[in-house]
Amino acid sequence: MVKWSRLFGRSERDSRHIQDEMRRLLPTNRDEIPDSAFPAKEVTKVALRLKYQIEEVIPIELPQEKVEAANSGIITQKVVETAKEAGGKDYAACVVYCLLVCKRWFTRQAALELWDADLHDVRAVACEIIAKRIIEDEEDQEYLMQKVLLQRYSVLRKDEETAPANVIERAVDLHCLTVIGSSGYQKCIKYLWRGWIQQDDKAPGNFCYYQERDNTNYWAHLNPDRMRTPLYQNVAQISISLIYLGLFTGAVNTINEDGDLDVVEGILYVMTFGFICDEIAKLWKVGIYYFGFWNAFNNCLYALLTASFVIRVIALAHSPDEHDEKRVALNRLGYHIFCVCAPMFWMRLMLYLDTFRFFGAMLVVLKVMMRESLIFFLLLIVVCVGFLQAFIGLNQVEGTASITTFIVTSMANAIMQSPDFEGFDNYAHPFGLILYYIFTFVVMVILLNILIALYNSAYEDITDNAIDEYMAMFAQKTLQFVRAPDENVFIAPLNLIELFCLIIPFEWWMDSARYERLNNYVMGFIYSPLLLITAAVEAREAHSVRDNRKRGEEDDDTIEEWEELQGEVDFESEGWGKKVQSTKPVVEVDADVVEIRELKAQINELRDMIRGMSVEPGDK
Repeated sequence: MVKWSRLFGRSERDSRHIQDEMRRLLPTNRDEIPDSAFPAKEVTKVALRLKYQIEEVIPIELPQEKVEAANSGIITQKVVETAKEAGGKDYAACVVYCLLVCKRWFTRQAALELWDADLHDVRAVACEIIAKRIIEDEEDQEYLMQKVLLQRYSVLRKDEETAPANVIERAVDLHCLTVIGSSGYQKCIKYLWRGWIQQDDKAPGNFCYYQERDNTNYWAHLNPDRMRTPLYQNVAQISISLIYLGLFTGAVNTINEDGDLDVVEGILYVMTFGFICDEIAKLWKVGIYYFGFWNAFNNCLYALLTASFVIRVIALAHSPDEHDEKRVALNRLGYHIFCVCAPMFWMRLMLYLDTFRFFGAMLVVLKVMMRESLIFFLLLIVVCVGFLQAFIGLNQVEGTASITTFIVTSMANAIMQSPDFEGFDNYAHPFGLILYYIFTFVVMVILLNILIALYNSAYEDITDNAIDEYMAMFAQKTLQFVRAPDENVFIAPLNLIELFCLIIPFEWWMDSARYERLNNYVMGFIYSPLLLITAAVEAREAHSVRDNRKRGEEDDDTIEEWEELQGEVDFESEGWGKKVQSTKPVVEVDADVVEIRELKAQINELRDMIRGMSVEPGDK
């Protein structure tokens, strides 16, 4: 029998996956995305072959642990090798992408066929496991990144080609933690984050290697285009956020009694206008799927600051006379709204500190908790509306004065675990008191315990898989920078410079080459403090890249302390390697399987011995 919690959890998870699959962060313009590397029909055929294979490998419902195990007897090396052959020699690069397509198909099938939901969920997990094994088995890193992970492919859906996407994007959209946690995937994300792999200038949908990463010349790295690097954009955003917070702190601590706007407040409101323009531009380009929790949070902050600014401006329209009560009241109201924003300013920092592992893991926990709490608030609203209607109905029957405010306040106190029973003694006695007792019991004993259970479940689910969740969040943050459609990076509120100093006066009449050169000059001037530092860092990293290439290692390789003397030790000549091989356990399969195999070998040997001792009838 399927538990109700599993049904609710599955339906919510499936709907989230479907929304994630539909969501396209950036870019949304189909013209900016290159066509599929292979014909969509052929890619779909590869996906169908893989779907058939997985259905045959997992014909019945199996425990998920047996599929996920490293020494799984289900997803064996032969199964992985067969999956690699699904694309043949011509379409081998799209096998991992097709496995993610199969995962989406199985997830969709699990949402439609609840009677076989567990079976389809296990098959979806198998798709991720096989994809991870293929990624980690690939030794050619350049082929892995350029063809398998970053090459874009399409499939047919209702006789139409889907928007081309790559494995990096598809894994984030589908929240494939197993694929995201693979070594090759994380290496590609690391290269994207550091800017060693970047979007092509001529075709932003394509990716290419940064050719100057081994150039030790300082001036070769002093390029405004390097601001497209996600790492540098993140540093710039954190710096701007700290400046934004500092301006707010200065404005709060220096209240102007006359109500005039000083320089600090002026800069603060100008930056707020830049952030608002950035939110509007991204929402216009991306669509409704861009809107998320942090967007709603930031929009609330900007709305409060805008309301404070408008009220302050209205106050300035009144007489500056100290006895003008209207001006004083409006100034006081504006400052009150302004001060209420303080907690939101400090909480806003967490949005940009999520690249650190501690903050990132906690933000994932909070995000899941807020999503899980939707069930609680839905039940709470229904219960509150029902009891509120009952209380108001009793008030009308009694014919007393309206006490709606008292009822709403008492119900809110009960929700906050501070009920007040005194006011209900003489209210529609005894029905009013009984109803309030029942409401308090339902809210404090039942609903709040449900909320605690939901929070506890969400916390356990995330903390048990905290590393993979953090890597998924980091990959998503990297793609938010990489998928950006803007060729010229002007981070808010610097986007106001682009809007009023470049787009409006020059873009509509200047040719593209001169306009691009003008943008580079402006970006070089604006980001010059950061570019001077990043150029020095990249020139220093170039020496490490050259040293790694001389040793035949990867560009990002680092020499750890246990590797310093590794070349001077020969385990084979010392006999240590042979001794270790003779005593190491067999971990590729379970211990009971090893014993069964040994017993089978002994039985076969015993059978051969008995056959050798027996006398054939013709030999008498």
